[in-house]
This record gives sequence, C-alpha cells and structure tokens, in this order.
Amino acid sequence: MATPAEDYFSTAQDMLVRARETNRSTLHTVGALIGESIAAGGVLHTFGSGHSEIIGREIIGRAGGLMPVSGIFDPGMGFSENVVGYGTRLAERYDNTHGLKAGEVVIVISNSGKNASPIEVALYAQKKGLTVVGLTSLAMSTTTKTVHPGGQNLHAVADHVLDNLGVPGDAIVEMNDGNLAGLPAGASAKAGPTSTLIGATLLNLLALEAMTWLRDHGHELPVVRSQNLPGGMEANIELSQCYRTRLSKLIG
Repeated sequence: MATPAEDYFSTAQDMLVRARETNRSTLHTVGALIGESIAAGGVLHTFGSGHSEIIGREIIGRAGGLMPVSGIFDPGMGFSENVVGYGTRLAERYDNTHGLKAGEVVIVISNSGKNASPIEVALYAQKKGLTVVGLTSLAMSTTTKTVHPGGQNLHAVADHVLDNLGVPGDAIVEMNDGNLAGLPAGASAKAGPTSTLIGATLLNLLALEAMTWLRDHGHELPVVRSQNLPGGMEANIELSQCYRTRLSKLIG
C-alpha cells in the first residue's frame, strides 16, 4: 500500500501536468502582455496575501527570472486580509513608493479567491489601468462566498485567471486513520497542500512565456543572473539601474 507521501507525490505530479495544459492558452496570452509591457519599460507586479505571498516572491529577484518584477508585500503576513480597506491601503502605499502604471500587469494570488485584500489590490490596480491576472483555485473561488462587500471573488474580478486546480482546502492526501490533534478519533482530515508547488510553476512558465515574446520580437532579455557565477552580480547591478525606485527587491 502506498504511503501518504507516495500518494501526494503521484497525485501532485498529475495535477501539475493538468495545470500546465489547462492554463496553456492563458499563459501564452498573458506572457505576451507582460512582454509588451516590459519592452515599453514596464514592471510586473505580484501580490499574495498570507501564505500566497511565498508564490509571488518566487519570481522576484530570482536567478534565471525576469529582473523587472516587484512585490506588494503585506507586513501583517495576512493577519488582516479580511479587514475591508486594508488591501486598498497596501496598494496605495506601494503605488506611492514604487508605482503602479497603466499598461503594466499585476498577478494577484489567493488560493480561496474570497479574501478582501487580494480583491482590493486587484480592483485598485484595474482603476490604475493595469491588467490583473488572478492565480487561484477555481474550485474554491467559484464556490466559496467572498467576504468583500463588492460580492465578487477574485476569479470574477480578474481580467485573466490561472487555475492551480487545487481542491477545496488545498490538501490532497487523506489522513483519517490516525489520531489528529484537535479532532475526535477517526475524524477525516487531509494533508499535503499543492497551491505553492503548482502556483510557483505556473508563474515560472508565465515568466518564460514573457521572455519568449521578448526574444521573438527582437528585445534584449532583462534576466537576473546568478550572483554565484562569474560576473553575475556586476551584470545584475548594471541591469537594475534601469528600474531604480520601481522594484521591491533592488540589486546593488
């Protein structure tokens, strides 16, 4: 009999393959939008509330990734993500510091798609003329009631949607034959979340689509080099000068 870890690995592998196929067209379309924006001097922005911030950070200042990527970070780490107005204030503060400019793209990440902060960041960015890409679990975002007073979940607000194919609750392995803390004996519970694994992969695929568009249209690739390779840090410092004041993580 397969162990829970083996079940997780095999199921997650299958989900990853299906997520790529399901999102293939959207990745290509949005990759072109990001490429066009970067070619015009723009920056790609990310926002993820709570644990979803980790997914957004995956493509910020990452060796082998795009240099012009910046993150809207929540210092409260998602604690206030359902306080109405909090996400708007985060977006305003970031806008004042780094700038959200018309024609750019922002990726807003929320596995449930129901929390207020991601929706407010998306709405603020749209008012500024940005294209909003929502990364979510459609299985959750389409069935879970939003806490935002506007009544819409993230997938309904976003201009484009990437579906991580996650199940409600995120975890995929049943652990119902053990003694689970806080639950009565024999209670059903699942472990093994997939949103970070699949979400990070989708964002790396999206970055590669943008790079492909830039390459195919004759533009130089603003790619971060590993600082552990000869000349890497020097090249990154030189490239980063083009984006001073725009990036949440500046090199040099």
